[in-house]
Amino acid sequence: MPNFVPQPVPRTTTDTTQIPRPEYPRPGFAREDWLNLNGQWQFARDPGDSGLERGLVEAELPETIIVPFCPESELSGIGETDFHHAVWYRRTIRAPEEWAGRRPVLHFGAVDHDATVWVNGREVVRHSGGFTPFSADLGDVLAAGEDATIVVRARDSATGPQARGKQSTEYANHSCVYTRTTGIWQTVWMEPVADTHFKRPRITPDLAAGCFHIETPLTGRRTGHHIRAELRDAHGVVTESRIAAGLDLAPRLVLPVPEDRRRPWSPSDPHLYELALELSDEMGRVIDRAVCSAGMRSVTVEGKRVLINGEPVFQRLVLDQGWYPDGLMTAPDDAALIRDIELSRAAGFNGARLHQKVFEERFLHHADRLGYLVWGEFGDWGANTGPVSTDNQQPTSGFVAQWLEAVERDYSHPSIIGWCPLNETRQQLTDQQSVLDNVTRAMFLATKAADTSRPVLDTSGYSHRVPETDIYDSHSYEQDPEVFAELMSGLSKDAPFVNPQDETPGVTWSVPYRGQPYFCSEFGGIWWNPDEARAAGEDRLVSWGYGQRPRDEEEFHERFAGLTGVLLRNADMFGYCYTQLTDVFQEQNGIYRFDRSSKLDVTRVRAAQQRTAAIEENP
Repeated sequence: MPNFVPQPVPRTTTDTTQIPRPEYPRPGFAREDWLNLNGQWQFARDPGDSGLERGLVEAELPETIIVPFCPESELSGIGETDFHHAVWYRRTIRAPEEWAGRRPVLHFGAVDHDATVWVNGREVVRHSGGFTPFSADLGDVLAAGEDATIVVRARDSATGPQARGKQSTEYANHSCVYTRTTGIWQTVWMEPVADTHFKRPRITPDLAAGCFHIETPLTGRRTGHHIRAELRDAHGVVTESRIAAGLDLAPRLVLPVPEDRRRPWSPSDPHLYELALELSDEMGRVIDRAVCSAGMRSVTVEGKRVLINGEPVFQRLVLDQGWYPDGLMTAPDDAALIRDIELSRAAGFNGARLHQKVFEERFLHHADRLGYLVWGEFGDWGANTGPVSTDNQQPTSGFVAQWLEAVERDYSHPSIIGWCPLNETRQQLTDQQSVLDNVTRAMFLATKAADTSRPVLDTSGYSHRVPETDIYDSHSYEQDPEVFAELMSGLSKDAPFVNPQDETPGVTWSVPYRGQPYFCSEFGGIWWNPDEARAAGEDRLVSWGYGQRPRDEEEFHERFAGLTGVLLRNADMFGYCYTQLTDVFQEQNGIYRFDRSSKLDVTRVRAAQQRTAAIEENP
């Protein structure tokens, strides 16, 4: 039977040939009617953050910008990489006549960092956090056939305790931090809904019981309402269920899958079911419909192994920063998202750490249908409260709130096999509880409470602070395979390498290892730039990477095979993550160039991983 991949195609009321990023932005929870608001908006820079006092809520703005691309990017039509402490957007649209009787909802995929939105002069929503979506119900300010003037102010401080991932706090990008992203950087869109309608459902596969558990939170009055769910595959309807909606805030359905129709989702067979949801009112009229994707798979921990569907799958992950030369954090088109997965798989990887940003949801949609394993991550590199803070990302309660928004958005994607709230938190443990201690524990416990179906890694690399973390890891950019092998050898004795190496007596950076599944979640980062390799003299070097640059491509391949072989042959290691998929600006340690073109023989990269894997399986 061919792989069935549901592809809901909602009906849009805009001409998609005239706007950038025209595809539906939320394919895992799709309604039929929607309006894409990408394209040309009025724009203003507000360096003194005085726009509110100067009346910009009501004023025409002097510039134009192409949404959803940030003003620092070339694709926005502006390309100004200086600091933007505040920026303003303005656009007037008309709610379609055919939306009569329904409430328009305005959606923002992501706005960096603090957003306030006005519609027809009335404030409708505020949101803090540059990586997660938010919405505004416009039912009280806009009716079908009426015009709406949408005004957005985005504030983005260059310093201070906000999560910014890999965005530089200096004027220029440098080392492994990159050009900032300010303002709108994901799709803006509207859809009409009934007074009572579905919120995003939570789809939990139960492989052992052969069923799906569906939570369907609702908004609005629900007395007398009913929910009908229908699960489909390529052969038609698999099962269905109908329940009353009035007794629970999030009514729950169970959809059993007959044994002859069960087909687990896996990297080798990324089978997706289609889940159709209908909400009917007390008169039996259908007032809301949505189509979702569902994959049946399990992720479990058994000793030092991480199992997918009860079987060990060695995770050959690659670090994916998700940056693009012309769009920065925003992919230039949907094909670019697919291409990145294809490039990774061509190089022999079967998944990725989606590093230091919450990737747009369409990437996860493609990972679901292509069988690509991913770890969900937040953008908070180096957060700490000590005297030295990488990019000044001090942890706050806002980290927890924004991270939970990300988990809620992405919960139902089967491609996500683990969560990692924090990355490289560097602060020693003492007998005094710090803000970092509390925030790390809060993010870990909140993730476990929000999702009991996936393992959680408290922080990737360096300062582990939660003793019961499901996964333990380390980062090592040691370039000598023999030295690297020695560093990693302690895992067999339950004494694995722990970051950082600090010989100061009495200094403790992490809670002790307790036998959890362990992987080296950052390694390699081999600094390879063939253009510089051809240039004479070290004074010509302008790029950045880890270790000594190889003399030639042959040395790169020898080093890559040696480093990956150390981890693939370690029977106690469940996976690894190589740094990284592509170059990003000056950081030139990718398998591919920043523009995704080839810079080395990718077939040898793939062969090195396959060959050493075969040695491990057949010693």
